[in-house]
Amino acid sequence: MANKEMEVVRGIDLNRYMGRWYEIASFPSRFQPKNGVNTRATYTLNEDGTVNVLNETWSDGKRGYIEGTAHKADPKSDEAKLKVKFYVPPFLPIIPVVGDYWVLYLDDDYQYALIGQPSRRYLWILCRQNHMDEEVYNMLIEKAREEGYDVTKLHKTPQNDPPQEEGPVDTKGIWWIKSILGR
Repeated sequence: MANKEMEVVRGIDLNRYMGRWYEIASFPSRFQPKNGVNTRATYTLNEDGTVNVLNETWSDGKRGYIEGTAHKADPKSDEAKLKVKFYVPPFLPIIPVVGDYWVLYLDDDYQYALIGQPSRRYLWILCRQNHMDEEVYNMLIEKAREEGYDVTKLHKTPQNDPPQEEGPVDTKGIWWIKSILGR
């Protein structure tokens, strides 16, 4: 099943997709701290059609973040396949890291989404609110399974209610260094 071409959303309205999305669950990755909470992404459409990406997470009470950009992988296609680029480490951005961001599912009201990429090493369940109905969550898990993902790797992301908005910033990039070391 993992060898089949993944189906992605077609005809996404990027203007409607912009704004804040909370990470409900994801595959653990070396780019995020293992003890991260209140993880979220904020997307802003730039005048040139690219998207500014701000990813934030809280670790040990401090806000860590990284900013990047995204653009359509093929401007002529109506498929929701984007390329994202971040520079690392975030405290001294010198090394570009490029990845795929494929919208595998998006509800009609743009309230929840399933995000993946062709290698199936990364998967995110996102929501406009910092919580999700279990029925919707299970439906998205099933969609991921149908696309060949090993959904047993999914970890729910702890979210505070109400969502955390401010906090001391990790200016040294400690969260990023810890995540690279697997902590």
